[in-house]
Amino acid sequence: MGGVDKGLKALRGRPMVAWVIERFAPQVDEILINANQNIGTYAALGYRVIPDEITGFAGPLAGLHRGLSEAAHDLVATAPCDSPFLPRDLVARLRGALEREQAELAVARTGDQPHPVFCLCRRQVLPGLTDFLSGGGRKIDAWYARHKVVEVAFDDQASAFSNVNTEAELSAFESGPLPG
Repeated sequence: MGGVDKGLKALRGRPMVAWVIERFAPQVDEILINANQNIGTYAALGYRVIPDEITGFAGPLAGLHRGLSEAAHDLVATAPCDSPFLPRDLVARLRGALEREQAELAVARTGDQPHPVFCLCRRQVLPGLTDFLSGGGRKIDAWYARHKVVEVAFDDQASAFSNVNTEAELSAFESGPLPG
């Protein structure tokens, strides 16, 4: 979207991040917002904002790293700000699979497509993530490959993983039906 902060982009009169929080908050005990710009605007939503600690743009893993570092709980769930319709049972389903498989990470999947930024992970993976990032690693799939990961099918809610990357997609959600 041309460098615009997508989390603050309005969808039906509310920033996309507000849609994510509305769906995510009932599923978790703590909300942390990872943002590297517009920190005051995000903080006005009433949750703690944590910028990346890793210098340079390290992508989603830098946000996960900071979340794992700051979270008060042993399990950390993540969701991106550009997917405002995440499943209302995301965390419960990921947690069930994580525990059942005794995995380190549970990742959402629709069809053959994993959605690695929708995950639940154990804080115990933090040291390995720190080493991976310190060594220059940035690819989420490469880091996941080092861990016991369970993919959790959400084929029954595939539209919940719709994300908004363009003005055209945003416009379609402004006037059309909303997923989930």
